[in-house]
Parts: sequence; C-alpha cells; structure tokens
Amino acid sequence: MSTDIQPNTDASRSRDPAPLSPDEHPSGTADQASFAETALRLGGKSQDEARRTGKIDTADDQVEDMFARQYQTSASPIHRAIWDRRVPADQFCFPPSAMADDINVSMNRAVRMVRSRVRDGRLLDADRKISRESLDDLATTGYWGLLIPKRYGGLGASFLDFTRLLTRMATADPTVAGLASVHGCIGAVDPVRTFGSEAQKQRFLPGLANGQKLSAFALTEPGAGSDLTALKTTAVRDGSDYLVNGEKLFITNATTGRTIGLVCLIKGVPSVLVVDLPEQEDSTFAIKSYGLYALKHTHNQGLVFRNFRVPAENLLTPPQGDGLTIAYHGLNLGRVSLCANAAGTMRMMLANMLPWGAYRRTYGESIDRRELVRRRLGTMAGYIVACDALTNWCANLLDLGYRGEMECIIAKIFGSEVQKTAAIELFMKTHGGRAFLHGHLFGDNVHEFLAPCIYEGEGEMLGMAFFKSLVKAHGKAYFEPIGRILYESGIKQPNLLNPVHAWKLKSAMASYARWWAGMRLLGSGKLNVGGLPRELRQYATRAAEWLTNQGFEISGAMRTHQLKLADRQCSMIDLSQRIQDAVVILCTSLYAAQRDDELTRAAAQVVCGQLWQRLSGQRATHRDWRRVTELGGALAQDGWSELDGIAPDDILMRYDDSAGKA
Repeated sequence: MSTDIQPNTDASRSRDPAPLSPDEHPSGTADQASFAETALRLGGKSQDEARRTGKIDTADDQVEDMFARQYQTSASPIHRAIWDRRVPADQFCFPPSAMADDINVSMNRAVRMVRSRVRDGRLLDADRKISRESLDDLATTGYWGLLIPKRYGGLGASFLDFTRLLTRMATADPTVAGLASVHGCIGAVDPVRTFGSEAQKQRFLPGLANGQKLSAFALTEPGAGSDLTALKTTAVRDGSDYLVNGEKLFITNATTGRTIGLVCLIKGVPSVLVVDLPEQEDSTFAIKSYGLYALKHTHNQGLVFRNFRVPAENLLTPPQGDGLTIAYHGLNLGRVSLCANAAGTMRMMLANMLPWGAYRRTYGESIDRRELVRRRLGTMAGYIVACDALTNWCANLLDLGYRGEMECIIAKIFGSEVQKTAAIELFMKTHGGRAFLHGHLFGDNVHEFLAPCIYEGEGEMLGMAFFKSLVKAHGKAYFEPIGRILYESGIKQPNLLNPVHAWKLKSAMASYARWWAGMRLLGSGKLNVGGLPRELRQYATRAAEWLTNQGFEISGAMRTHQLKLADRQCSMIDLSQRIQDAVVILCTSLYAAQRDDELTRAAAQVVCGQLWQRLSGQRATHRDWRRVTELGGALAQDGWSELDGIAPDDILMRYDDSAGKA
C-alpha cells in the first residue's frame, strides 16, 4: 500500500495545533458568506434561516482552516475516493501498533480498579452516582490526564491509545468510560489544550489532569440544541470580569466544584469562557435538576447563571473563528470515543449472552444450539469488529493530523446504531423476559444503550452533515455559479433549449461538462492491495469500486434538486447512508485482514456481508446464514479472545435441572 499523503509532524500528533500562516488558509475571508448561506439564499430560503445556517457553516469552515491543506476534508480518504476516483488504501487502514508502555500500565490499573469496585459494590455512592472515592481512585492512575500533555501533568496519550482504553474500560463500566470522553474530548480539556494561551494552559490543565477539576462543556440550552445559533446565554464585561446570565441544559458531568467550558454570547458573538463552578449554589449560580433516564450514574443537570462573575482572563481566543469553532473542534474526538465505547459495551453484552445461552434450555436443549441464537451471537461479534475497525481508523487519522470530520461522523452513527440494534434485537430478545428484571444488564441500562443515538448529534442529522461536507467543494465549484446566474437573471426554471438561458449558462455549464468528462476519463478506481484473505478482499474491492462511482450519483442528485437540495432531506440521508455502509465495509475488511484471529476475520465477513446485502439490495443466501450461524456456534463452544477478562453478570432466577426439563 502506498499514498502521496505524508504524516504530519509530532506537534500535529499531539492534537495541539498551532495557528497556520496566512498562505495556508485556502478559505475566503470571514466576511464572505459561506457556501451553505449562499445556497439557501439562492434557493429561496428566508434571510433568517440562511443567516443562521451560514453561521454554523462558517464555524465549520473555520475549524477546517485550522488544518493544513493536506489534512483538510478535501484530502480525506472518503473525499479522495469519491471525487478523485482513487482509493488510498493506506488511509483506510493502518497496521497494528503497540500501546505505549506507560499508557498500558495506567490502563490496566484503571480497569482493574473499576472492576474491583463494580464487583464489591463500591463504584456508586448512596445516590447511585459514580462516587467521589471512585473518581479520586481513578485520578491516581492518570485516567483524567490521558489526553493532556506531560508538561502539564498529564500522560500525553495518543488518541489511538485513548480510544483503546475507552473500549477496555467500557467492558468494566461504560459510564466510567464515557466520563473520560466527556472530560477529555468535549469537556474543558480539549478547548484549553487546543485554544488556550500558555498562561491558561498552565493555570487549568494541571488540575484537569490530576482529577482535582473534572470538566464538562456547557453548550446546549433549553432552546438551542441542533440549532446552535439560538444561544441566549450572555456575558457582559464588567471591569476585570464578565457577568454571565442564562441557562444551560443537559450538561453531562456538571455539578458544583467542577470546571466547564461555557459557550455564551459576548457582544452577540459566540464565545467560550473557562469557568470554575463554585462549591455551593448561591444567588448567582444554581443547579437545575430533572429526571433523566439515561446517564443515571453521573451528573447531568442544568446550570442557571444570574450575574455570575467569571474573570475576563478565562476567555479562550481561537486564532480564527469564535466559540462555535471551539465547540466543533472537540466533537470529532467525542464521536470516535462513542464508537470505542460501543465496542466495549457490546463485548459486555456478548460475554453475558454466552453463559445464558448455555444455561437456558428449551425443549430439552440449550438455546445456544439454536440457529436463531447463533445468528445473534455471530451478528454481535460482527458489530464489535466493525466498531473496532472504525475506531482504529479514525483515531489514526486524527493522530496523523487529519481533521477527520466525515470519518468521525461515520464512526459515531455506526457505533450508536449497532449498539441500539444489539441491545434490542440481539441481547434483549435472547434473554427474553429476564431482560426486564431488576439487576439485569439490559433492564438496568436500556436507556444508556439507546442514548448514544442522540449524543454528539442525532444520527440522521449527522448523516445530512456528512453529505453536506462531502458535496461542499463540488457544489461551490460547479453549482453555486449556476445558482447565482439563475438568481441574478430571474430564471426560476432553466431550459437549455431556450437560447437566452443557454447563453447565460454557457460558461458555468462548460465548466461542469469538463469536470464530468474528466471523471469519466479517470475510470473506476481499483484497490491496490495484496495478501488479503479471498472473501475479505472481495468485500474491500467491491466497496472501493462502488465508492469511486458515487461522484456521478451525488452530482446527479445535485443537478436534479440544485440549490433546493437542502430541502430534500430524505434523499440526502439515503445517499449518505449508502456511502457510509460502503466505507464501513472497506475499513472493516482491511482491518480484519491484518488480524490473526480466525473468529475476528469471520466476524468481519459477517458484518461486511450484511452491509453489502443492504447496499446492493440482495437477499441473504443459505451460504450467508451458514457463515453467521457457524460463527455463533464457534463462539458458544470456544469463546473468543476479545472477551477475555470480562466477567458476565449472574444468571437471574436460576432453576434446577428437573425444572428445566419439565
């Protein structure tokens, strides 16, 4: 495998980017309307909707500008596969690498400690939250400082090693794993590490690293979820402080005495203040509690500020952009972390299903000998391997310095959706009525299994964001010029048979025709890999060829709907999902081919086969059913090395043999 993209410097691998020089910024100036705003205005949307969407799109552009050209979205492996019709194989898969020794030691200590506390009933406090003692014990392992550079008291882990720890920790307790992501990715750590001044880093990072200050990111408000332009919390300068007024909602890991990144409006501009919350509520700060089914073992609360004072020196000032730029930057880390957590959580489910399948007997035979149950076991294993593959892929890209926007969205959507399916269709149905008993892994955690479909962006909304990122450069180059001409000429329904229309559009249409012809001349891209097992190679080459032909279908949809494509949400989601499926097939097949474990390879074949059936519209064959059930049978009989060290929950409401045979 080879590619012309070279790894970034060690500095970029630290995820602590320095400002780029002016000639490295390919985007236009800040006062230019974004592509999304232009497209919506030309497509007839209201000024308000176009402006609000434009703000979000501009924040996205400003995050993009933080990365050198060779690491931006247009240089990403997905973008190159579709628009260059070439599949850079070594950007879709990375060779296995060993974990750094100090990180491995920290990981093992942290996981052992949590397993011990779960086993002894000491993980939670009297309010059924992760106890202060548990959080402090984790701090002694370096757990909270994994992503913080060593010079500020952290461990300086690569993001790849961080995600490996999350998967391992999720097999002990998914909530503890999730807290590491909240703290390090979307809490205060990433904003300060990436956008803070040296003085701010020295002031905040040591406490965030040693666990004295656990953190959260306060963005969501009662009226501002996916529409981040609806923010109402304000901060007004008053001497050496800012006075903050407003309310935040659904803030995970937020309680008294913690540190948050607070998104607020300063002179109408979204900004981020690093805020140390007081140890007690007072007239200027209050906690707003509510019943919440998910995240029940951690604090998820509202925050109310009334003339709350924050030192002005706590304001983060990114080299370009504003507070939304800061918010968007950490989201990719959180999305990959979610996929890593799902891989560990589903390991826990599978480890729980195996002894239950051997114990539960129907009609005189254990259910793990039934084809239906074996299909569920094999399918679960496929989901786990695919999540491992996506996590490994995205984490490597981020460590190399890529932005990874589209790649991380795929990991988030796939991880959350298969965890939901695994919980309901595989785990719950295999355990039957016992799944709803108090003390059962499913009954006690069903909302935890479903909530990731909403975390870090609801799946279908993110699917549209993925599609918009994919088409932005193509749309700006070929469709925005056409839209401007039509808008300025007052042409609502263009007709190339009309000489006036044809004349006005001749230049823009000629440019598009050159692109179309050039794409045809490129031909379908071939995946240049060797040494892969035959079936995995077939899936990889099919997916690669399919991806390299998608530019025509995407551009065809843009021709059909033109600048009104934003209103064709169903079409966007459908196209987006198909591309995502192909990418998962490609990554999973290449990843599994590098693993020596035969069950891991078989699991990859199962999930790739299921995704290819959905992508191609084919039905499962007898051979497909045999493959997944044989995998399930092997798991039931021999176990799986990927489940080593995971202790299943006790079987509830056991019965003796005579009762079972009756």
